[in-house]
Amino acid sequence: MKLSGVLPALVTPFDAKGDIDFKAFEKHMTNLRAAGVSGWVPCGSTGEYNLMSDAEREQVLSFVKGFATPKETLIAGANAPHTKGVIANCKRAKEIGYNAVLLAAPFYTKPTQQELIRHFTTVADAVDINIVLYSYPGKDGIEIGYEALDGLADHPRIIGIKESSGVLQRAVGIATRYKDRLQLVSGSDDVALDFMFWGADSWICGPANCMGKACCDLDRTFRSGNMAKAREQMAVLFNAMAILESGKYVQKVKYGCELQGTPVGEARMPFGPLSAEEKAEFRKAMTPILNWT
Repeated sequence: MKLSGVLPALVTPFDAKGDIDFKAFEKHMTNLRAAGVSGWVPCGSTGEYNLMSDAEREQVLSFVKGFATPKETLIAGANAPHTKGVIANCKRAKEIGYNAVLLAAPFYTKPTQQELIRHFTTVADAVDINIVLYSYPGKDGIEIGYEALDGLADHPRIIGIKESSGVLQRAVGIATRYKDRLQLVSGSDDVALDFMFWGADSWICGPANCMGKACCDLDRTFRSGNMAKAREQMAVLFNAMAILESGKYVQKVKYGCELQGTPVGEARMPFGPLSAEEKAEFRKAMTPILNWT
């Protein structure tokens, strides 16, 4: 399974009552499809999966599967705090029709590298589904390090890793150490162009929710070989992406969707609302992206 293009890590729209707003979801995804995304990644951290019930997660996965075309890549977020739960989520995703899942390190437990190998291998052996690992030490408290990757890279169902440490050396290391063994997937949005340079053909991208056309244009420009233009586009994107990473990430992405004309509601508690100052700062950074040509 070859991953390519911009794959938005989808927000989950909520209505005023806090329920999933599928009408807003359809409008949002229709807008992203027009921007040129190559597929969908629901129930990731940007989608607030950890704040939803199992039934809600299944509804979201089913809705996105029903919306997708056969040519669009589908990757389901299937995280859980324990191995048994991850296996159950992977089986559910496969039953719905997904052929890949995105899996981070189990949260809260901070497993060792050997425990990570055992965890991911157990999942991969239990469910016939492609796995994209997700290393985000800032959230999970643990990095899927080279020791673990050395033990996982040749498993036939483990196809790649979304690298979200923000450390460019990690991207270079993964690209060179696991060449032709693991696909490098961009997950550090403010250095996405650097990831592309080092061989990341796909970008699982939360900011694409509110910067869809700009992100897809950057991807297309890089593929065309016009590096000077790609640098110019990344420079425009960089400030807004840096502000996203400074805190209240999900709230800012959702506010960005509102600025783009596809409101998706507020983030669920315990996420708090943006202040007027935070909105103003992000709105200013989004202005050139909203006027993207």
